[in-house]
Amino acid sequence: MRSHLLNDTTAEQYRRSVTEGVERVAAKLAATDRPFTGVSVDALAPRIDEIDLDQPLHDTTAVLDELEEVYLRDAVYFHHPRYLAHLNCPVVIPAVLGEAVLSAVNSSLDTWDQSAGGTLIERKLIDWTTERIGLGPAADGVFTSGGTQSNLQALLLAREEAKSDSLAKLRIFASEVSHFSVKKSAKLLGLGQDAVVCVPVDHDKRMRTVALARELERCAKDGLVPMAVVATAGTTDFGSIDPLPEIAELCEQFGTWMHVDAAYGCGLLASLKHRDRIDGIERADSVTVDYHKSFFQPVSSSAVLVRDAATLRHATYHAEYLNPRRMVQERIPNQVDKSLQTTRRFDALKLWMTLRTMGADGIGQLFDEVCELAREGWRLLAADPRFDVVVEPSLSTLVFRHIPANVTDPAEIDRANLYARKALFASGDAIVAGTKVAGRHYLKFTLLNPETQASDIAAVLDLIAGHAEQYLGESLDRAS
Repeated sequence: MRSHLLNDTTAEQYRRSVTEGVERVAAKLAATDRPFTGVSVDALAPRIDEIDLDQPLHDTTAVLDELEEVYLRDAVYFHHPRYLAHLNCPVVIPAVLGEAVLSAVNSSLDTWDQSAGGTLIERKLIDWTTERIGLGPAADGVFTSGGTQSNLQALLLAREEAKSDSLAKLRIFASEVSHFSVKKSAKLLGLGQDAVVCVPVDHDKRMRTVALARELERCAKDGLVPMAVVATAGTTDFGSIDPLPEIAELCEQFGTWMHVDAAYGCGLLASLKHRDRIDGIERADSVTVDYHKSFFQPVSSSAVLVRDAATLRHATYHAEYLNPRRMVQERIPNQVDKSLQTTRRFDALKLWMTLRTMGADGIGQLFDEVCELAREGWRLLAADPRFDVVVEPSLSTLVFRHIPANVTDPAEIDRANLYARKALFASGDAIVAGTKVAGRHYLKFTLLNPETQASDIAAVLDLIAGHAEQYLGESLDRAS
């Protein structure tokens, strides 16, 4: 079994095995003509269930053959231009190369003596990001597994910085369309979901600052403590960006921690055209960024950034066997001192490889392309009487629904849209997401692929309309 260990004696076997795997994936990518095969759970689950994991195949080629059948053939391929569903981006090749390197070397980024240069690379990228945001010379941060973890850590710091003798008095303010992880974090931090005050949004799905001011005033009047305001720079459903400068003013006025969830909108940090859309982010106390959304990185590649590095002490614990206190005096950089995680992948390498190959302008150009594509898609929807579109896009998301001719029952329109989404997914021709707006079912395009064209959007809209009309025709037949 030692022959399977990666070391100096198995380097050639490693090269052959990885090359064979890469060739399989490359062939699959080249041959993929739709984002999904449409396979159902009932069809795929029995094949996986019958595999006996206690009976290995002993041969990489045989394992790859099996993998083709149980995974590669039916995977959802985000690189396809008609994958329009969630915040999943196609990935850039330099980042995939970085993934291969980091997996093989397998550095752990918790301590210097497990990572060496990896620690310094991650720190350099944190500094690069905080400079792009404009957080100032005292800023710092750490890579995380994703936006949920980043939001949790930011709110942990905010909780510890809040001046309160009781957790029950703490309140978090976020828009009614903010990410679910805000409420989840409140629960994990011992505050309870009721600690999150949902602030109404305007027609463009941006937090109403007048309403925020009113809630902050009520909080103070009731003897409660405004622990944090979470502003969103790119909501999951609408891509909307809260009015950051006005929120920053209110946070300063009420002495409240300002967190900006820019998991989606962080691509604007590299934008050549639209950086001004997140003006005010530089006034935040903490910021969430997901490079694996709008920087075209493989999952996972994310970070939480803070204005004041000293606040990261709230996540610091020292263990004699790992990061004893003396290492601080010896100026040994241990990233575990800043992180909620201990063992942690060298995910920063992917972004490093990308920036050193493409540069920030290259990333920004790609993100600008999908933002412009969303504008084209919005114009198509606004001009098409078959559809109702909710808001003009701030980033690259479109929320809409099919409005069948001569159908006025909202519940029937809901069912037609739900059916269209499911039928489209089952066909594998395209994948779109769904959400609710004012209690009604809507569909959603999340555009993160620069290869997607306006013609793809138009074609998918036709498919949606066709499936919805088919449902309504069958429904009419059943009724008669």
